[in-house]
This record gives sequence, C-alpha cells and structure tokens, in this order.
Amino acid sequence: MTSTSGTSTGSLTRGQLSPLDQLRLFERKYDPTTRSVIDSLSPRPTWRCLELGAGAGSMARWLAERATSGSVLAVDTDPRHLTGSDAPNLTVREADITEAEFGDAAYDLVLARAVLEHLDRPQEMLDRAVRWLAPGGRLVVQDFYYLPSEHAASPVTRALVAGYVRRMQEQGADLSWGRHLPAALGRAGLTGIGSSVTPAGPGQSPADDELIGTRMRQEGHTLVNSGLVTREELTVFLDALGTPQGRDMTTLLVSAWGRRPEES
Repeated sequence: MTSTSGTSTGSLTRGQLSPLDQLRLFERKYDPTTRSVIDSLSPRPTWRCLELGAGAGSMARWLAERATSGSVLAVDTDPRHLTGSDAPNLTVREADITEAEFGDAAYDLVLARAVLEHLDRPQEMLDRAVRWLAPGGRLVVQDFYYLPSEHAASPVTRALVAGYVRRMQEQGADLSWGRHLPAALGRAGLTGIGSSVTPAGPGQSPADDELIGTRMRQEGHTLVNSGLVTREELTVFLDALGTPQGRDMTTLLVSAWGRRPEES
C-alpha cells in the first residue's frame, strides 16, 4: 500500500502511529476483501504472482501459501516491513514500480492495492501491468474513492476527513481514481472485468474503529486547538465509536479485476 514517493497516511500529525502499525491495521481491514477477490478468480498452485506495493507483506505471504508450485515477487520502495516469511517461493525486491520492469507476459496474477492512486499517471502504470501479464493472466487493482467530507455524519468526522483528504492531495494522491478503475481496466484491453465496493469509516469494522479511535485519542487535540471541533464534540465522537449512532462511511475501496485476452 505504499506509494513510490512514500506512504500517504493522512495522519494529522507525524510520528504518532508507526508506519508498520498503520500497515498492519490496513491489512487487517482489507485483506479479507482482497483474498475474496483473488479466490473468486480460481487461483492455481502454479501461478506466478507479482504484488506491486506490498506494504507489510500479508498478501504476499498469503499468495505464497497458495502458489505452492508457483512463485511470488513482492515489490515495494520500502521493503523493510516485508518480513516474517521464509517461504522459498517468495522473493522481496526493492524497486520503484514507475521505473522498474518485471518481464513481458511473465505473471499469471498482478496485484496492486492502494498504489495507483498515488501515481501521476495511473493509467500508464496500469497499461504496463497488463503487459507483464501472461495471456489469460489476471490483474487485480484496488484503490479508494473518497466521499465528500461535508457529507460526513458528525463535526469530528467532517474535520477529520477534510484534513485527511487535504494531506493526501498535498502528497499527490488522486482521490477520485478508484471510481475510474473498471473503465481504466477496459481501456487497458482487459476482458471479463468485474468490480466491488467496500466501505470504510467509523463503525464499518473493528479495524476501522481501532485506527480512527487511536488517531483521535493521539491527535484529536489538533482539531480542537485549531477550532475545527469542540472538546465536547470530540468526546461524543470517541464515545460513539462501536455504536450504531457512531457509524459512518468516509471512503470506498473499489476493487476491480480483469483478464488479459488469450493470444489468437
């Protein structure tokens, strides 16, 4: 989930949650969705897999367990968190995916999760990823579509989402890219395109609440000190986490997948 220019966490202040903590919370939230998508493609033990932006490596390790007769190449600009597996079929490579090449028609599966939205030319990256697929190979891409902050259900959520979005944009992220994924896969020449949407935000999962609650307990004072919310509003927000009245959707993870046509 890391970008080629660093991780865009959206955190209001730096150094509060470690990058590894954030990666693990992200994996806990989204791994079930990513695994379900890949399982729906009937993966084979012989698959050669490439993960672009492998984060802390949970999906790379899972793929290595599935591709018992195949291989997995996990790529990230910061591979120091890609530990915890001695699987002989898993290789870790430090690389900038906007510059590196991975071999034409070399992979049966390419996975890119929360990566393309951080790039200046995501369609170009998508086209290159299709080139790395073998005929009949599958591409799975997941990126976010951010809902308008002014539509959030509470003052704290409105301020939190607005700050998060502002910082992501300052780091170059395209917060509308996820919405374009199915069409982008079609433009790249893939067939059998499918898509699904997974909501994120307060109350959407225990992982959501843990990440949001931890951030607000550590960083909520910045919203109060800046006058964006009152201390009472922050307290009400934190008390409502995990309850029906505290539930909201702030962003959508768009999953899209397709297949490179067989050569005629």
